[in-house]
Amino acid sequence: MHGPVVPGLLLVALCAAAGSYCLLRLRSGSARARGAAGGEAVMGFGMAAMAVPAAFTPPGPWMPVACAVVFGCAALRGLWLVRGGAHHLHHVVGSLAMVYMALVMAPGGGHQGHTGHVAGGVPLLTGVLLLYFAGYVLSAGARLLPSAGGGAGEAVAPPVCWGARPELALACRLSMGIAMLAMLVTI
Repeated sequence: MHGPVVPGLLLVALCAAAGSYCLLRLRSGSARARGAAGGEAVMGFGMAAMAVPAAFTPPGPWMPVACAVVFGCAALRGLWLVRGGAHHLHHVVGSLAMVYMALVMAPGGGHQGHTGHVAGGVPLLTGVLLLYFAGYVLSAGARLLPSAGGGAGEAVAPPVCWGARPELALACRLSMGIAMLAMLVTI
């Protein structure tokens, strides 16, 4: 990733923390929830790997190819799982966005010199992805807001294992959406 070292390392830490929490979520919930958590863990750790600033440690020439292969496989898996739920469609979009960013960061991947392309990727595609993830972040953030019906007379819910808390999973998705926006802006 291009840009200053400190914000890049903070982005790495955020993505790695989100990926770690998603690994913990693999231990609880239904099979469907565990499948989503596994996909999100791959996304979190992959984003952390791609977000390492080039000034901190230059990526090897194999890094863009490895990221494109991993996220391409994740996109195919997400397409297979789409028939079971709409959330996997977001995984497909995220995985394909990561493939796009990996190809752009590859040596010569910016299509330099071609008409309609710039060194940082395809502006229209980058813009569409930025709009999608901005909408996703706003939607996830709105779902995290407390509901208006939370009065003092309601029954207290039984304690839930912190690895299976839906609001933490949503906060994890929100943080990865914000990280995706930050990575797309640097293209």
